[in-house]
Amino acid sequence: MAQEVSFPATAETATPEVSGNRPLVELRAISKSFGHVQALQRVDFCIFPGEVVGLVGDNGAGKSTLIKIISGAYQPDSGTILVDGVPVSFHSPRDAMRMGIATVYQNLALVDQRDVAANIFLGREPTRGIVIDRRRMVEESVQVLQQLRSDIPSVDVAVGFLSGGQRQAVAIARAVHQIAARLVIMDEPVAALGIEESRKVLRLIKQLKAQGRAVIVISHNLEHVFSVADRIVVLRRGRLAGVRRREDTTAAEIVRLIVGAEHL
Repeated sequence: MAQEVSFPATAETATPEVSGNRPLVELRAISKSFGHVQALQRVDFCIFPGEVVGLVGDNGAGKSTLIKIISGAYQPDSGTILVDGVPVSFHSPRDAMRMGIATVYQNLALVDQRDVAANIFLGREPTRGIVIDRRRMVEESVQVLQQLRSDIPSVDVAVGFLSGGQRQAVAIARAVHQIAARLVIMDEPVAALGIEESRKVLRLIKQLKAQGRAVIVISHNLEHVFSVADRIVVLRRGRLAGVRRREDTTAAEIVRLIVGAEHL
């Protein structure tokens, strides 16, 4: 069931008031620079359990930097990160993973020559004595894919033979299974996919939400963002340009926020 979120009158806040709940992950006044380039300037961001947030902005807006800070790949120069209301410091992606934060990047990091089960367990294969426990790999892979309602025909098929949408399903299944992810960050999940394959990935996102997981979707495709997101967060030139509930905004308004033409 969607949570009731209310915003103050200003659009420059990223922290909605949710009755009886607190953010799963919250960022307060996050700044990050690379030499003379200010990538993020005092950005606030939050996401709640069972919520999908669309993170949008033009190239160079700071989206990649923000998600790399959430995922532990970058450390902020200033600001605070909270998980379950508790301040934390991520020194590596492994730290974020321990908190249940998983990131699925565009390249998916799959091994095409290995089958679905092997990719889901990549680097952490279970053993029985000195032998890999293939039966467990297959059983648990089938289970997690069923939870995601994926249409992958068999966990024995090599990933290289799968469609783009099915490959996304494998990458998501690995993230969910590896760390029991509570937050899944998806970077351009439908880039270069056709219409039907994109629909499959969007269904996966809705399934993650139905399981109570939080999802951040970074995308340039506003139609896709509007089809899955509860809230839309807009970055522009490293700053927070606005936050909107999906039902309270339009694609035209989001575009104006992205390009900085609010009065056009």
